[in-house]
Amino acid sequence: MKTLSKLLLVTGILGIFLIFSCGNGEDEEEITKQGPFNISELAGNWNATTASFVGNITSIDVVGDGGTFTMTVQSNGRFSMTIDPIDRSSYSVSGDMFWEKWEGEFYFAIEWDKYPGDWDTYGATLSENQFTLNGGGDSGEYDFDGDGSFEPASISITFIRN
Repeated sequence: MKTLSKLLLVTGILGIFLIFSCGNGEDEEEITKQGPFNISELAGNWNATTASFVGNITSIDVVGDGGTFTMTVQSNGRFSMTIDPIDRSSYSVSGDMFWEKWEGEFYFAIEWDKYPGDWDTYGATLSENQFTLNGGGDSGEYDFDGDGSFEPASISITFIRN
């Protein structure tokens, strides 16, 4: 009888552990292409009307200073951005856009190809022909002094559809 009692006690403890460790899934993140707007709605070519990078001690608006900033998005969320500042060579960055659903809220997210397996969340709005993207500190990078080393920056970009 003692063995049966011990077995039931251990089984009960394991059952309780499994219930709490599995949880109800509400706190788990979900990656999706559908949120406040579907990622596929971004498909196409975009030109920035503003492209601000704000670092610790300086800031720049690539477009405001005479450069260009373009983005091409595929319907699956893959994208590439080409930044062409007025004072140096152009360069491109790419990645994947999606929504992160967490605790019932949707957060626009980008996984940059430079940092696979990691992503940042952004404020994002989409109207018929305008897309805005805003991120806090360290949500982007820019080489402010032209030395080839990118520094962390917050970003604020407004695009219009071509």
